[in-house]
Amino acid sequence: MNLRLPSLKGRQRGADRATTRAFIAALAAVLTVSLHGPASAHVESGTAAGLVSGLLHPISGLDHLVAMVAVGLWGAQLGSPAIWALPITFPLVMALGGLLGLGKVGLPFTEQAVALSAVVLGALILLQARPPLWIAALVVACFAIFHGYAHGLELPHAADPLAYGIGFVVATGLLHLCGILIGTLRRWPAGEGVVRACGAAIGGVGCYFLLASFGLLP
Repeated sequence: MNLRLPSLKGRQRGADRATTRAFIAALAAVLTVSLHGPASAHVESGTAAGLVSGLLHPISGLDHLVAMVAVGLWGAQLGSPAIWALPITFPLVMALGGLLGLGKVGLPFTEQAVALSAVVLGALILLQARPPLWIAALVVACFAIFHGYAHGLELPHAADPLAYGIGFVVATGLLHLCGILIGTLRRWPAGEGVVRACGAAIGGVGCYFLLASFGLLP
Protein backbone atom coordinates (compact mmCIF):
# COMPACT_ATOMS: atom_id res chain seq x y z
CA MET A 1 0.00 0.00 0.00
CA ASN A 2 1.36 3.38 -0.99
CA LEU A 3 0.87 6.11 1.57
CA ARG A 4 1.52 9.62 0.30
CA LEU A 5 2.35 12.35 2.74
CA PRO A 6 0.96 15.81 2.00
CA SER A 7 3.35 17.76 -0.18
CA LEU A 8 5.09 20.90 0.99
CA LYS A 9 3.16 22.89 -1.59
CA GLY A 10 -0.10 21.43 -0.31
CA ARG A 11 0.71 22.42 3.26
CA GLN A 12 1.72 25.90 2.06
CA ARG A 13 -1.59 26.30 0.21
CA GLY A 14 -3.43 25.25 3.35
CA ALA A 15 -1.53 27.81 5.43
CA ASP A 16 -2.24 30.49 2.83
CA ARG A 17 -5.95 29.72 2.91
CA ALA A 18 -5.96 29.86 6.70
CA THR A 19 -4.18 33.23 6.63
CA THR A 20 -6.66 34.57 4.09
CA ARG A 21 -9.62 33.43 6.19
CA ALA A 22 -8.14 35.00 9.32
CA PHE A 23 -7.53 38.27 7.49
CA ILE A 24 -11.09 38.35 6.17
CA ALA A 25 -12.45 37.59 9.64
CA ALA A 26 -10.42 40.39 11.25
CA LEU A 27 -11.37 42.85 8.52
CA ALA A 28 -15.02 41.87 8.83
CA ALA A 29 -14.90 42.42 12.57
CA VAL A 30 -13.47 45.91 12.15
CA LEU A 31 -16.00 46.78 9.44
CA THR A 32 -18.87 45.43 11.52
CA VAL A 33 -17.88 47.69 14.39
CA SER A 34 -17.54 50.71 12.12
CA LEU A 35 -20.91 50.13 10.46
CA HIS A 36 -22.66 50.72 13.76
CA GLY A 37 -21.67 54.33 13.22
CA PRO A 38 -21.28 57.18 15.69
CA ALA A 39 -25.05 57.51 15.90
CA SER A 40 -25.24 54.30 17.89
CA ALA A 41 -23.01 55.78 20.57
CA HIS A 42 -25.47 58.64 20.99
CA VAL A 43 -28.49 56.37 21.27
CA GLU A 44 -27.10 53.87 23.76
CA SER A 45 -26.27 54.71 27.34
CA GLY A 46 -24.20 53.35 30.21
CA THR A 47 -22.37 50.10 29.54
CA ALA A 48 -23.58 49.75 25.95
CA ALA A 49 -22.52 53.30 25.12
CA GLY A 50 -19.12 52.74 26.67
CA LEU A 51 -18.49 49.52 24.79
CA VAL A 52 -19.65 50.83 21.41
CA SER A 53 -17.77 54.11 21.82
CA GLY A 54 -14.62 52.28 22.88
CA LEU A 55 -14.81 49.97 19.86
CA LEU A 56 -15.33 52.87 17.47
CA HIS A 57 -12.77 55.27 18.85
CA PRO A 58 -9.55 53.61 17.58
CA ILE A 59 -10.94 53.39 14.04
CA SER A 60 -12.45 56.89 14.00
CA GLY A 61 -9.08 58.62 13.67
CA LEU A 62 -6.75 57.71 10.81
CA ASP A 63 -3.65 58.57 12.86
CA HIS A 64 -4.70 56.13 15.61
CA LEU A 65 -5.69 53.46 13.09
CA VAL A 66 -2.48 53.39 11.05
CA ALA A 67 -0.27 53.44 14.15
CA MET A 68 -2.06 50.43 15.63
CA VAL A 69 -1.85 48.51 12.36
CA ALA A 70 1.85 49.43 12.26
CA VAL A 71 2.49 47.78 15.64
CA GLY A 72 1.25 44.43 14.34
CA LEU A 73 2.99 44.91 11.00
CA TRP A 74 6.36 45.71 12.61
CA GLY A 75 5.97 42.75 14.96
CA ALA A 76 5.36 40.46 11.99
CA GLN A 77 8.38 41.91 10.23
CA LEU A 78 10.57 41.28 13.28
CA GLY A 79 9.25 37.74 13.68
CA SER A 80 8.93 35.66 16.83
CA PRO A 81 8.70 36.58 19.69
CA ALA A 82 8.10 40.23 18.69
CA ILE A 83 5.12 39.27 16.52
CA TRP A 84 3.19 38.61 19.75
CA ALA A 85 5.16 40.64 22.29
CA LEU A 86 4.55 44.02 20.63
CA PRO A 87 0.77 43.59 20.09
CA ILE A 88 0.45 42.48 23.73
CA THR A 89 2.61 45.29 25.11
CA PHE A 90 0.73 48.05 23.30
CA PRO A 91 -2.81 47.39 24.66
CA LEU A 92 -1.55 46.75 28.20
CA VAL A 93 0.36 50.02 28.38
CA MET A 94 -2.37 51.83 26.46
CA ALA A 95 -4.84 50.84 29.19
CA LEU A 96 -2.59 52.59 31.73
CA GLY A 97 -2.54 55.67 29.52
CA GLY A 98 -6.33 55.47 29.35
CA LEU A 99 -6.50 55.65 33.15
CA LEU A 100 -4.36 58.79 33.05
CA GLY A 101 -6.76 60.30 30.54
CA LEU A 102 -9.81 59.38 32.59
CA GLY A 103 -8.13 60.97 35.61
CA LYS A 104 -7.48 64.15 33.61
CA VAL A 105 -3.77 63.92 34.41
CA GLY A 106 -1.85 66.47 32.36
CA LEU A 107 0.17 64.95 29.52
CA PRO A 108 1.47 67.53 27.05
CA PHE A 109 1.86 67.10 23.28
CA THR A 110 -0.51 64.14 23.13
CA GLU A 111 -1.76 64.93 19.63
CA GLN A 112 1.78 65.36 18.34
CA ALA A 113 2.96 62.13 20.01
CA VAL A 114 0.12 60.12 18.44
CA ALA A 115 1.03 61.45 14.99
CA LEU A 116 4.75 60.91 15.67
CA SER A 117 4.06 57.26 16.52
CA ALA A 118 2.84 56.68 12.96
CA VAL A 119 5.90 58.48 11.55
CA VAL A 120 8.38 56.47 13.65
CA LEU A 121 6.71 53.08 13.28
CA GLY A 122 6.24 53.61 9.55
CA ALA A 123 9.91 54.51 9.18
CA LEU A 124 11.01 51.47 11.19
CA ILE A 125 8.97 49.21 8.90
CA LEU A 126 10.24 50.92 5.75
CA LEU A 127 13.88 50.68 6.88
CA GLN A 128 13.44 47.09 8.14
CA ALA A 129 14.85 48.13 11.51
CA ARG A 130 15.61 45.19 13.80
CA PRO A 131 16.44 46.47 17.28
CA PRO A 132 16.60 44.14 20.30
CA LEU A 133 13.17 43.06 21.54
CA TRP A 134 13.34 45.18 24.68
CA ILE A 135 14.01 48.34 22.66
CA ALA A 136 11.19 47.56 20.24
CA ALA A 137 8.83 46.97 23.17
CA LEU A 138 9.97 50.21 24.82
CA VAL A 139 9.29 52.21 21.65
CA VAL A 140 5.82 50.70 21.35
CA ALA A 141 5.08 51.22 25.06
CA CYS A 142 6.06 54.90 24.97
CA PHE A 143 3.65 55.62 22.14
CA ALA A 144 0.94 53.43 23.70
CA ILE A 145 0.80 55.78 26.72
CA PHE A 146 -0.19 58.69 24.48
CA HIS A 147 -2.71 56.69 22.46
CA GLY A 148 -4.37 55.45 25.64
CA TYR A 149 -4.35 58.92 27.15
CA ALA A 150 -6.11 60.33 24.09
CA HIS A 151 -8.75 57.59 24.29
CA GLY A 152 -9.28 58.22 28.01
CA LEU A 153 -9.72 61.96 27.54
CA GLU A 154 -12.50 61.43 25.03
CA LEU A 155 -14.74 59.20 27.14
CA PRO A 156 -18.30 60.13 26.12
CA HIS A 157 -20.73 61.43 28.72
CA ALA A 158 -23.02 58.78 30.25
CA ALA A 159 -20.67 56.01 29.09
CA ASP A 160 -19.33 53.34 31.43
CA PRO A 161 -15.52 53.84 31.74
CA LEU A 162 -14.74 50.13 32.15
CA ALA A 163 -16.82 49.12 29.12
CA TYR A 164 -15.23 51.94 27.13
CA GLY A 165 -11.76 50.73 28.08
CA ILE A 166 -12.59 47.14 27.12
CA GLY A 167 -13.96 48.38 23.81
CA PHE A 168 -10.89 50.32 22.75
CA VAL A 169 -8.53 47.54 23.87
CA VAL A 170 -10.46 44.96 21.80
CA ALA A 171 -10.56 47.25 18.75
CA THR A 172 -6.83 47.88 19.14
CA GLY A 173 -6.17 44.14 19.23
CA LEU A 174 -8.11 43.66 15.99
CA LEU A 175 -6.08 46.40 14.31
CA HIS A 176 -2.86 44.77 15.50
CA LEU A 177 -4.11 41.49 14.04
CA CYS A 178 -4.72 43.20 10.69
CA GLY A 179 -1.12 44.41 10.75
CA ILE A 180 0.18 40.92 11.57
CA LEU A 181 -1.81 39.40 8.73
CA ILE A 182 -0.52 42.01 6.28
CA GLY A 183 2.96 41.13 7.50
CA THR A 184 2.49 37.51 6.40
CA LEU A 185 2.86 38.77 2.82
CA ARG A 186 6.63 38.61 3.47
CA ARG A 187 6.48 34.89 2.71
CA TRP A 188 6.14 35.73 -0.98
CA PRO A 189 9.01 37.16 -3.07
CA ALA A 190 7.35 40.54 -3.58
CA GLY A 191 5.82 40.58 -0.10
CA GLU A 192 8.63 42.42 1.64
CA GLY A 193 8.32 45.26 -0.83
CA VAL A 194 4.59 45.50 -0.14
CA VAL A 195 5.23 45.55 3.62
CA ARG A 196 7.83 48.30 3.26
CA ALA A 197 5.45 50.27 1.03
CA CYS A 198 2.84 50.00 3.79
CA GLY A 199 5.43 51.38 6.19
CA ALA A 200 6.05 54.33 3.87
CA ALA A 201 2.29 54.98 3.61
CA ILE A 202 1.88 54.83 7.40
CA GLY A 203 4.77 57.24 7.85
CA GLY A 204 3.25 59.58 5.28
CA VAL A 205 -0.07 59.64 7.12
CA GLY A 206 1.79 60.34 10.35
CA CYS A 207 3.71 63.22 8.76
CA TYR A 208 0.48 64.82 7.61
CA PHE A 209 -1.11 64.65 11.07
CA LEU A 210 2.09 65.81 12.73
CA LEU A 211 2.32 68.90 10.53
CA ALA A 212 -1.43 69.50 10.96
CA SER A 213 -1.05 69.35 14.74
CA PHE A 214 1.36 72.30 14.54
CA GLY A 215 -1.01 74.21 12.28
CA LEU A 216 1.20 73.87 9.23
CA LEU A 217 -1.44 71.97 7.22
CA PRO A 218 -5.25 72.26 7.17
